[in-house]
Amino acid sequence: MARKTKATIAFLSTLIIYVSLNSLAHTLNPSAFIWSSEDREETPWIASSHSWLDRKACRWLGLCGTAHVQPVQTRFGHRKISAEAQVLPDSGESEPENSDQNINGPWQTAWSTGPDLSNQWDDAERARRQIPAYVFEYAPLVHLFSGEQFWPCDIAEHLFHVTPFLNYTPIQSQAKHATLRDLDQLNRWQQNGHVFLTSNDNVEDRPPWMEGAHNIPDQTTAKEESWADWDGRVDGDIPGEEDRAQWFDTSDIREDEPCDEVDEGEDVFIQSDLANALADLDPERLLGDGEDSELEEELRKRYGGQRIHVEKTGGRSNAPAVLLVIDKGNGIVDAFWFYFYSFNLGNVVFDVRFGNHIGDWEHCLVRFHNGKPKALFFSAHSAGEAYSYEAVEKIGRRPVIYSAMGTHAMYATPGIHSYILPWGLLHDQTDRGPLWDPLLNAHTYTYSPTNDTLLASTANPSAPTEWFYYEGHWGDKFYPLGDHRQYRFAGQYHYVNGPLGPRFKHLNRHKVCQGPDNAPCVVKDWIYEEKGAKRWVS
Repeated sequence: MARKTKATIAFLSTLIIYVSLNSLAHTLNPSAFIWSSEDREETPWIASSHSWLDRKACRWLGLCGTAHVQPVQTRFGHRKISAEAQVLPDSGESEPENSDQNINGPWQTAWSTGPDLSNQWDDAERARRQIPAYVFEYAPLVHLFSGEQFWPCDIAEHLFHVTPFLNYTPIQSQAKHATLRDLDQLNRWQQNGHVFLTSNDNVEDRPPWMEGAHNIPDQTTAKEESWADWDGRVDGDIPGEEDRAQWFDTSDIREDEPCDEVDEGEDVFIQSDLANALADLDPERLLGDGEDSELEEELRKRYGGQRIHVEKTGGRSNAPAVLLVIDKGNGIVDAFWFYFYSFNLGNVVFDVRFGNHIGDWEHCLVRFHNGKPKALFFSAHSAGEAYSYEAVEKIGRRPVIYSAMGTHAMYATPGIHSYILPWGLLHDQTDRGPLWDPLLNAHTYTYSPTNDTLLASTANPSAPTEWFYYEGHWGDKFYPLGDHRQYRFAGQYHYVNGPLGPRFKHLNRHKVCQGPDNAPCVVKDWIYEEKGAKRWVS
């Protein structure tokens, strides 16, 4: 009995000391406990719980919403597949409900609703909007995960199913849908806090528009090379490594510094009539069967006598990618490929899921110097990895990316990718699932960070630009603690804020990495870390 009494006293004493120290730390240095944007609203968030016990456990022990935790299921959410659902041939999977509506919805024409003033452009304006053909030639391909539950989506369709909210309150009717042409008008509400595009449906009911199953890429025809036994290592010197100082950090390059002599065909923006015709090519036309012999011959001459070839793969998705091309001077061109998903399914630690959010923007950056690809950056969560072009897997000349299950984080290899926590407790998973060729359905733009100007490219002159300037979040605000879907342990939330858009992805970065310009940027020369990668560090 005495032993039990001592144990009880020791436990209670430890608990009292912990609570006291925790309270003192919060009082003396509250900013030390702000690890995310959600933490800035700690007090009202905890107060939203209807349970006194839950509020106290959250405040003193960091255990928030424990009664809301549900065992993790293989299939997220609760939507039942109806008995009438059509079974897709050769797959055994059910077709999502209202699939025809998902494919042929009223948003289908949204990407061509901008004004087409191309007949009024002079040569200078046309040059500002042209995208070099080599950007398409080296366009990345994406292996989506074979067991993915939330596939690529169209932001125009996404807007049809959300309502703008401010502080958990709608600021317009559900019946009034924001569009690509007027989304920026929501910025007038921003002085009172961030606007959140909030789902009209409960995410845990798995609405078909959020799943995006109608956007699964078509079956591909690509014959992939065998990369299974290759670590991405390039024997000897990296080709073109001697000019790394000319492209690695744009802040280190003086405007008056001479660039390497380049062939006429490697100019970033070219001016002749025939060159204009090249730049005006729709990306899909570059994948054609050689009918434009004059254009192909001009491309051949401009690229050192070699025929320009864009590898055909199939893999078209109904969900478009967005391409932003930025001329950073001195022969440096950054091509940002953005991919959108309507839902991010968070990862699992100890059978508890964290990090779900509505809306998900991922991107890949390809940096070119004098028309040649030098390095790539793959976004992953709030960070990512950079690689030399020679290191990454390719189909033909086109880099291959692997998209992680649920989170859609981008990696250079298939397999398990641990991050943040030790021993692989928190990890992403990638594999050689459906191959997506974003080039087959892309909306292309040029962008000038200097004056924050986005221009529809010559390939799609009527593409709207207003959506790009929206300053709010592309998904729900993190749910209150009183919401039965929400919980938080060890500072990690089950549902977090939806993301900001492409304009906030550090487009004017000096190095290829997304982090601060004064932070180190590692460009890896091969793709498997355990091989002991050689690195470039600034």
